[in-house]
This record gives sequence, C-alpha cells and structure tokens, in this order.
Amino acid sequence: MQCLWDAVDFMELKEGTNGSDVSPPTAGWCENGTEEALEPGKLALGVGADNVVALLAFALIFALGVLGNSVVIAVLARRRPGAPRGTTNIFILNLSVADLSYLLFCVPFQATVYVLPTWVLGAFLCKFTHYFFTVSMLVSIFTLSAMSVDRYVAIVHSRRCSGVRVARHAVCAIAVIWVLSLAMAAPVAHHQNIIRREENATYCWELWASARDRKIYVVCTFVFGYVLPLLLICFCYASVLNHLHKKLKNMSKKSEASKRKTAQTVLVVVVVFCLSWLPHHIVHLWVEFGSFPLNQASFMFRVIAHCLAYSNSSVNPIIYAFLSENFRKAYKQVFKCKSNKGSPSNDVKGIRSKAETPPITNCTSV
Repeated sequence: MQCLWDAVDFMELKEGTNGSDVSPPTAGWCENGTEEALEPGKLALGVGADNVVALLAFALIFALGVLGNSVVIAVLARRRPGAPRGTTNIFILNLSVADLSYLLFCVPFQATVYVLPTWVLGAFLCKFTHYFFTVSMLVSIFTLSAMSVDRYVAIVHSRRCSGVRVARHAVCAIAVIWVLSLAMAAPVAHHQNIIRREENATYCWELWASARDRKIYVVCTFVFGYVLPLLLICFCYASVLNHLHKKLKNMSKKSEASKRKTAQTVLVVVVVFCLSWLPHHIVHLWVEFGSFPLNQASFMFRVIAHCLAYSNSSVNPIIYAFLSENFRKAYKQVFKCKSNKGSPSNDVKGIRSKAETPPITNCTSV
C-alpha cells in the first residue's frame, strides 16, 4: 500500500541486517523493485513506453470509472416521489459511491508515483490516499457480502423476507459497513509516513515498529476482508442455486427468469471483485511470508495487480449494462435527458423484482 506495492519494508530490512546502516527506500527501489537510486528527473517506470502505457491505463480506468459510476448513481438515485427503494439497489448505489470516491480521491494522486521520482503531495495525502485505498476495498467486499445475503433472503426465504428486506435495514447495514471499514483501515493511516532521505527528496512509506505487527495486520486484512466474506458469499449462492433447482417446477417462467437474472448479476460482480483483488493479496502475503523477488518480472506483476485493483472500481457499470436490458435503457435516458412515461424503471429486472420497480418520470443531467 505504500509507494506501489510494499515491495520490501524498510524497518524489516533493518532488522534483517542486524541494525546495519540501511538507507530509506529510494523511488527507484520502491517502484522498480531495485535498490538502485533513480537519477534526478528519471521517471519511476523508466523513460519510454512503459511509463506511457501505465499512465494511459490509469487514465482509461479513471475516465471509464468516473463516467460509469456517475451514470449508475444518477439512474439509481432517481425514483418516483413516495415510491419504495429496493434494498439491492441501495447496496449497488453504495458500491458505486465507494468506487467513485476511490477513483476521485486515490487514483489521480497514486498516478504521480509513475511520473515523479519522489512524493510531492505532502503528509496528509500520503496517509489519506493509502488509507482510503484500504477503506474502499473493505467497503466493496462487505457491500457485496450484504448483497449476497440480500439475494439469499429474497430467494430462499421469500415468504418471510417482507419485514427484513426494507430500505431502513439496508441503510443501517451500509452504516455498519462504513464504520467497520474505516476502523479496520485505521492502522494504515497511522503507520503511513513521509520519509525524507535528502533535501527535496521525500517518500511515502509505511513504517511499523515491528515487522510481526505488520504481518498480523496483513493476515487479518486478508482473512476478514477477503476470505471470510468469500465463504459467506459462497454459502449464500450455493443455497440460492440449490433452492432454485428444487423449486424450478413450481415457479413461473417469468419469476424464475427474474430471480436467476438478479442472482447472476450480483454473482458476476462478486467474481470480478475476487479476481481483481486476488493479485493484490498474493503480493502482500508473498512479501510478508515468502521471498518476493526484486526484478523486472515481479515489478510488472505488481503493476498489473495495481491496475486490476484500480479497474475493479470501473467495471461494475459495464457489468450492469451487459447483463441488464433495463439498465441499458436507463443509461440511454440519462444521456438523452427526456421524460418518457414508458421509460424503464430506475431499477432493473436483474437487480430487483418488478414489485419494487417504479417507473422513471424525471430526467436528471449527469
């Protein structure tokens, strides 16, 4: 989380060399995975195509993510006055808000790592960008877990879910998710610091008093922020699939298609999240408990893992567009900004049931 991918912890190096004189990490060592300091003015990814490609990838992720999540928020935020808001839509709205905030407050500042030899944005942004990086990751996985539980209750316990799946409970769950995520990410902000190697040379680095404490935190983040939520999600979807299989004959084709589409949409979002963030966790666990090589191949792997983690905040709107016909229509309505009584609902068949779906009668510019 510090610099690019915590390639090697400075304090851990000092301990490993029995307190010998080890200099703080240079930009080149941190970013390129080598201990060779950069020449003045040399870019973090080196001069040439690598730097340009990385920045173009970041720019594409940023542009698509900001546009897509803004449109999703505009679509889901609009509803007929007095109409109820579906619980699944509330969770999707929260996921889009978290992704949009992450893209706006983290990606532009982190991109400077690729073009500047030192950290020039000050101590506050050093702490905030890395802190919110972890907060966003936790909010996303916890929200996806809540969405999976919501689907489980709606499908497996549909007869008893009317009093559970209400907007008030969804909002309370979101509040708990944010508080828990902010608290779990607090150690990152506490240990993220500015290191001054020489005049006009500062680096944003995560320093722990004990390498053991950092290992514990990395493991806890992996277990509670990735493994356990995935186990919960797997249980929910296994139960949903089993229920749908048993009830297949008793369900109308329309009801069956609606429930399957909803489950499919949420499942795809979950799978994409898992694949996007898995390299990130692999790198951190490898660094802490293995012998992470410092070479060009490992550097490229870290860059790819970095881009995958960033891109997760941009792909969800694309998933909604591909899997939901009503969402595609709603996207078009936002851009056309025309009132249409026959326009699609502010929800989608693949997002919530028709009973929760009021028509869109207003048009809001984004």
